[in-house]
Amino acid sequence: MNDLARYSLSTVWLIGAQVERVFDALATPEAWPQWWRYVTFVECIAPGDGDGVGAVWRYTWSSRLPYRLTFDMTTTAAHRPHHIEGTASGELTGVGRWSLARDGDASRVRYDWIVTITKRWMNALSPLLAPLFAWNHDQVMAAGARGLAAHLGVPLLAYHRLRHDEDHACTTC
Repeated sequence: MNDLARYSLSTVWLIGAQVERVFDALATPEAWPQWWRYVTFVECIAPGDGDGVGAVWRYTWSSRLPYRLTFDMTTTAAHRPHHIEGTASGELTGVGRWSLARDGDASRVRYDWIVTITKRWMNALSPLLAPLFAWNHDQVMAAGARGLAAHLGVPLLAYHRLRHDEDHACTTC
């Protein structure tokens, strides 16, 4: 049996909105299905504290490929307006981290997604399909960037996937 497939994926969005507006949209995942094409369902399992820490959200995602993933995210850190972090469990396990910063009149939003897949068929096919799974993640994230900009009524100025060998430079893949 193969080991669980591990993915480390990072994307950066440059959105023409104040960082506080972007943070507020990201900090209300129950509204994501309204603007993020591939988020099909979000349910609050536990509310967490006043900052949202400890909240548990159940997500179901579709994608460009014909599969869905359902997992819970527990918010482990939230520092308005710059940082949200959570741990995933279910069909994915790992960590997701939103990092936001002002970039002139815009917001630079970085999402780091470090997960393992627990679906047996995906792990079995991962040696062959890992590039396709990463492409699919990019498509989902690009849709999120476009959807968030439209939701906020502002331009999406850039979308980038960070390559594994790049921590600071942002290049389009």
